[in-house]
This record gives sequence, C-alpha cells and structure tokens, in this order.
Amino acid sequence: MNKNKIPEMKPLFIERMKKLLNKEDWEKYLEILKEKPVNSIRCNTLKISPEKLKKKLEEKNWKMNQPWKTNPEVMIIENNLMPGEIGRAIEHLLGYYYVQELASMLPIITLKPKQNEKFLDLCASPGSKTTQSIAEMKNTGLVLANEPASSRVNVLKSNIERCGGTNVIITKNDGILLCKSLLENNFEFDKILVDAPCSGEGTLRSTYETYLMWNIKTVENLSKLQRQLAENAFELLKIGGEMIYSTCTHAPEENEEIVDYLLTKFKDRIEIIKPNLPIKSREGITTWENKKYSPKVKLCARVYPQDNNTEGFFVSQFRKLK
Repeated sequence: MNKNKIPEMKPLFIERMKKLLNKEDWEKYLEILKEKPVNSIRCNTLKISPEKLKKKLEEKNWKMNQPWKTNPEVMIIENNLMPGEIGRAIEHLLGYYYVQELASMLPIITLKPKQNEKFLDLCASPGSKTTQSIAEMKNTGLVLANEPASSRVNVLKSNIERCGGTNVIITKNDGILLCKSLLENNFEFDKILVDAPCSGEGTLRSTYETYLMWNIKTVENLSKLQRQLAENAFELLKIGGEMIYSTCTHAPEENEEIVDYLLTKFKDRIEIIKPNLPIKSREGITTWENKKYSPKVKLCARVYPQDNNTEGFFVSQFRKLK
C-alpha cells in the first residue's frame, strides 16, 4: 500500500458516518482526513517543567505552541521536522516528553487521578495514559497497569521506565478475569480507566490501515468485549470513585451502547458525569439504527477530527454511588 495515498472508505462505513454527521460536517470530515495530524507531545512533569521543556525545544528551533491554557504540559510542534526527529531527540530519550495524540490525552485530563490514590489502567499499552496518570499522581499511590498481549507488555514497561514511573505494578492478564480476581480479593480503586480496544474509526488520519481493516463484524464483536470490560471494571470502584470509558472510534455500538448498558445494569449505583474537556465535543447520541438509549447518554463526549484538528475520540465518565 502506498503510504501517501489515502485508501477508499468502505461503502458501509460511509453510510454509517453520514448518519452521524450532517452534510456540511461530512464534507469537513472528509477534508480533515486528507491532512496529517499535528505533531503533539506531552511534557513529563516528573522530570521537567513545561516552561523548561518549551525553552529547550525552542533552542532546537522547534516552533512550540501550548494550545490548552488549563494544561500547559500539552504542546504542539508547529514547524515541519525531519522524519523521526521527534522520537530521536535527546529530550524524548530522557523521558522529558511523551509523543501523544491530543485526543488521547483527554481521558486522564478529565479523570484527574490524584496523589496517593489507587488507579487502574485496564488496557494500558503502549502506556501514553499510564505515564500521564503517573505524572498527575506525582509517582505516589498505586497505578496498576494491565496489558493482556505479551507482545505489547515490553513496550508498556519501556515507556514507564523511560518516563521515570516508580508507583506502577504491571500485570499481563485478560482484563475481565483480572477484574474478577481483584473483586474476589476485595481490592478497590479510586479511579479506573477503561480505554477499550476498539475498531479505531477515529484514527484514519494517522493509520491508513484502518480504512482497509474496518468491518462491521469487528465492531459488533468488540462491543461485546467492551461491555464486559466496562461492567467488571466498574465493580472495582470505591464508593465515590470515578471511571472513564473511552475509545478512539465513532461507532455507537462501541460507545453509547456500552454507556447505556452500564446505566441500565447499575441503575441507582451509577452516576454519569459530563466530561470536563479543554476542546469542543458533541453530546452522545440517543438513537442508532433501531435502538434507543437513555437520555443520560447525551452527557458523553464525542470528539470529531474536524472540530479540533485531532483524531476522533469518545469519552464517558461515571461515579459509583453505592
């Protein structure tokens, strides 16, 4: 496949996206897909302040921009660099920053794990959100980072080590079985992130393979897995604890359908919270195909590429009441 040539979308994918977007939005969506994503990084505040990192990188003639006033650690490199330059830079090798897509930073920004809390990252590799949570928690408390795939555990471990994480336990388990085992042993968490494996519809700008790999069966099968991951993870929350369920896809079967399932399953034990995000988002949808979801699903956040010049993302936030 020619890496510079955008593959054609599958007809069913086009049909589904047109149901989610109006005509004007659809055209804007198609246009933004032709553009490469911005080069974004996150300052690792365990090792350096955003001010010092910005200065260091500007001395290399990198043009730096901090797009979100509430989050100075988030940075965009605005000038064109040589291929691989961001990853090869000494500041990256030393763990001063993590190369991370803007939308990928949103779950931890809204979940805000605090110092001395217990935090579970159920689907952790490659470690972008794990290392982000470690920095938020200032290496205190406990981060349990789980990754079921052996091939991805080493990447997770490497990134945590490079970023200086010391409050982390890495586990290699099936996420559902891990949750059940922790529950049997009365283990509870203050904060949980379920950044679930998904069909990746939001990553078309950076991963052209998604165009070719997408199929509706994958969406349907992942929806069943995601439901079980989110359900079992929620049981591990302390009373008053919070959980984020997020994906990098637009498919309602993997997003609002999971949220609606959790609200129906846990009834008065669960509260849905509107995520506090530093970018434009749209509310969750309440009808899809022949299904109707709870009106509360509107409190979810849909992030579209054309709204913020990011990848596509979905964020939902919950609190355990009893």
